[in-house]
Amino acid sequence: MGIGTFFNFFEVGLGSLLVTLIPAGWVTSTLDKSLVIGSAFAGELIGALFLAPLSDRFGRRRMFQVNLLAYAGLSLVCTLAPGLAAFVLLRVLVGVGLGAELVLVDSYLAELVPAARRGRLVGMCYFVGWLALPVSALLAAFLPHVMLGIASWRWLLIFSALGAVLVWFTRRGLSESPRWLAANGRGAEAFAVLRSIEGDAFTAPPLVQSTVERKQAPRPKLLRRPLLGRTLLACVIWACQTIGVLGFSSIAPLVLIHKGFSVLHSLGYTAATACGYPIGAVVAVLCAERFQRKHLLVISSVLVAASGAVFGLASSAWLVVVAGIALNVCNVVMGNLSHAYTPELFPTAVRTTASGRTYSLSRLVSAVFPFVTLPLLYAFGAGVLFTVCAVLILGMSIAVALFGPRTNARQLDTI
Repeated sequence: MGIGTFFNFFEVGLGSLLVTLIPAGWVTSTLDKSLVIGSAFAGELIGALFLAPLSDRFGRRRMFQVNLLAYAGLSLVCTLAPGLAAFVLLRVLVGVGLGAELVLVDSYLAELVPAARRGRLVGMCYFVGWLALPVSALLAAFLPHVMLGIASWRWLLIFSALGAVLVWFTRRGLSESPRWLAANGRGAEAFAVLRSIEGDAFTAPPLVQSTVERKQAPRPKLLRRPLLGRTLLACVIWACQTIGVLGFSSIAPLVLIHKGFSVLHSLGYTAATACGYPIGAVVAVLCAERFQRKHLLVISSVLVAASGAVFGLASSAWLVVVAGIALNVCNVVMGNLSHAYTPELFPTAVRTTASGRTYSLSRLVSAVFPFVTLPLLYAFGAGVLFTVCAVLILGMSIAVALFGPRTNARQLDTI
């Protein structure tokens, strides 16, 4: 799961970096830059809305294979783009394949790992994923602009596609989620999977039996009680936390250029601040089970708002780097906790549907974000822009504090 998350995040990291690497004649206006940054996110919106829910019908394992093949193939095709229009269209299609990946990772891990270590193990998976952002930034900053006659931005996309193929091969041996099998009346197969995982220690038939029996009940609706409140809470989490995790980060190089730093320096500062990603991932792993996830989510989001505002207002290079590192550390903690927390809110029968549709808001915000923020950046400056974003993230922290349930060490069916 972590290797797949790595290449998903690698694609996310490429969003703003590609703006500075593709031919200058392709991006001659703010609209062009916004299209490059937002195109993959728009595709992920489609993937999260329509591909992810299919795993509630066809299984987690099968949809893992489908979405990986889709985005690997399309990433390779994207390297052949002759101009901006084709490039943007292909990036949208790449995003469709990516859109279901993290939703499936969250649901699959939530359903298989022990309740007492769920947050920690999900955090370890995302630790591997977050390593992709400094890797992508370093490659973008230091790869020769042309290597073996091929431009560096094409090499980055080739690397991403080959990584997806690698993940496809490693996941062929995955077992299906026993919770999904049981919820779909396939109790014998669920028993077999549990037996293969637990061996002689397998003594858990009551869980499977109770899950099979619940299949006879109507599938719960996301916009009706008792799930309405949790659906709205998940929508707020994904709509607002994305402003920090992807919003601040996706336009950071352009913000630095707007502040007067050169393209080379902006890529260098982006690579330097990206070291905050693995640090934040370690913090999330260490804290996920020691403290309530809802409380950590509130604290980390407040710190994201504060460090983001400082980053937007900073003018000196050292303060930009320090604030950028702090922002990325807190962003990762907030993002990892969101991925662990959201699938815990919903029952197995609709877990990926609920996670996918609420998570799709994060892709919608990410796709729209450049079109709204870049004009604001050039009109009012980074300080005003990042302060507005900080206020929105604070709104999310209040919602989680007031309405979020406690989930640590609780079995999914009892939350």
